[in-house]
Amino acid sequence: MTEFVEYLHEVFDFFGPITARKMFGGYGIYHNGLMFGLVSGDTLYLKADAENANHFEKNGFGKFEYKKGDKVMKMSYYLAPAEIMEDREQAAIWARRSYEAACRTQSAKKKKPGKYV
Repeated sequence: MTEFVEYLHEVFDFFGPITARKMFGGYGIYHNGLMFGLVSGDTLYLKADAENANHFEKNGFGKFEYKKGDKVMKMSYYLAPAEIMEDREQAAIWARRSYEAACRTQSAKKKKPGKYV
């Protein structure tokens, strides 16, 4: 695990315990089993949905994107504000919003009917 990912345990101390899992050359950041953040390089992105995306967009934080062949793929994760790295209270607020977005996404997935074979 990188030093940056290890440091996130301190950053989110007021929010609660987190875990990190290696994925796609980066890390998924989890709380209570739900991924609410991702790390690419030494950059943190937080989960967003229709209810909390405005907090990111009004501050000019861009979406996480990657290339897949010739296409640019954008995910529902936005660049985290830099100040949360030093302000545990702000980190907890932003983490809570993103965790709640992850909960809503999980809930919506459970409500969708399954495929029948």
